[in-house]
Amino acid sequence: MSALHERLLAGFGSAFGGNPDFVVRAPGRVNLIGEHTDYNDGFALPVAIGVETRIAVRPRPDRLVRSVALDFDGEVDGFWIETPIRRAEGAGWRDYVRGSVDVLARRGFGHTGVDMAIAGDIPKGTGLSSSASLEVAVCHAMLAAAGHDDVPATEIALMAQEAENDFVGMRCGNLDQIASAATQAGAALLIDCRSLLLEAVTVPDGTAVMIVQSGVVRGLVEGHYNRRRAQCEEAAAALGVKALRDVDLAGLEDGRACMPEETFRRARHIVTENARTLDAAGALRAGDLASLGRLMAESHVSMRDDFGITVEHTDRLSAILAKAIGERGGARQTGGGFGGAVVAVMPVEIVERVREAVLNGYRTPDGGSPLIMIEQASAGAGLLTEAR
Repeated sequence: MSALHERLLAGFGSAFGGNPDFVVRAPGRVNLIGEHTDYNDGFALPVAIGVETRIAVRPRPDRLVRSVALDFDGEVDGFWIETPIRRAEGAGWRDYVRGSVDVLARRGFGHTGVDMAIAGDIPKGTGLSSSASLEVAVCHAMLAAAGHDDVPATEIALMAQEAENDFVGMRCGNLDQIASAATQAGAALLIDCRSLLLEAVTVPDGTAVMIVQSGVVRGLVEGHYNRRRAQCEEAAAALGVKALRDVDLAGLEDGRACMPEETFRRARHIVTENARTLDAAGALRAGDLASLGRLMAESHVSMRDDFGITVEHTDRLSAILAKAIGERGGARQTGGGFGGAVVAVMPVEIVERVREAVLNGYRTPDGGSPLIMIEQASAGAGLLTEAR
C-alpha cells in the first residue's frame, strides 16, 4: 500500500470514523505540446502522470457533503446539495469541490450525500493540473456514490471543466480535465478540442518524461490567463472566424492590420502551436524524438516571444535541458505559464546525465535545487479496485 493511500485511509478514519466504501483516483498531467490551444478549439498532446488525487468516499443517507482536505492541514467543509450550491467562505480547494458537485446536481447526477477525505501528491501551482485532477476525482466520487458508473470519461471531463469555468472563475479550456479523465497508460493523448476526437499516441519504449519544477509558483486566476483568452477571442472576431483553429498563418498575416500588434502575436502563437502539435503527434508515432524535440523548442520560443507566458527561470531551465539532451529529445515550459514546470522528453539511458546537468546548472528563486520528476504515461481516472 502506498504512503498516499495509507495517509488517505487514516485521514478518513480520523475525520469520519470507520472505513470508506471505495476510493477514486485522478492523475495529474503534463502537456508535451499544445499550450493555450484548447480554448481556441485546437489541438493538444498531454500525458497523464503518476502523481494524482485520491478521494476516499462513503455515501450518506442524506444530501450532506462533508469533506476533509488532508493536504491542507485537515481543513473541512460541509454543505447541502442544493441548486445552486453557494461558494465557500475562504474558497480555495473548497470551491473546486463545491463547483464539481454543483455541476453534477444541475445535470441530474450526484444527489447522494457523501463523506470524503481528499489527498494527493501533485505539487500545487506547478502546471501539473492539481485542480483539474481534484475536479475529475470529485466527479467520479459523486457519480460512483449515486450508482452512475456508465458516464463516459469525456463527459466527466467536460463537467469538471464547467465547474472550473463557471464556479471557480478560471476560463480554462478542456485539455486538463480530458487529460486526467481519458488518457491511457503508455500513451500520450492527441485531443481535438473542438470535435473531442481523442487518439492515443503510443510513447516509444525506453522514453522518459522529465518534469522539472522551476520553483516559480503561479496563480492563473489571479494572473494573466483570462487576459490571454480574451486576446485570442479578439483576434478571432477580427478575422471573422469562430476560433483561431479556423485560420492558417497566411490568413492571420492577411488580417494583421485588423488587430493590435500584441493581439496578432498572441494569435500567431496559437496558429503555429496547432500546427506544431499535429506534427509532434506524427513524430511521436514514428519514434522520432529529434523532430519532437525541435518542435518543443519552437513551442517554447513561441510562448516566450509571441504569447508572453514564460519567465526568466523557465527560459533558463529549458535552455539547460535542451543543451543536455541535444538531438535526442527536447524541452519546453509546460502548463498555463507564468512559472510552473518545464517538461522534457528523452531516452531513458540519458536521464541521469540530464538530471545532473540540471542540478549543477539551475537554482530555484529561493536558491534551492529544483524538484525533478521522472514520469511515464499513466492511465486516466477511475475507481480503485480496493478501498483498503
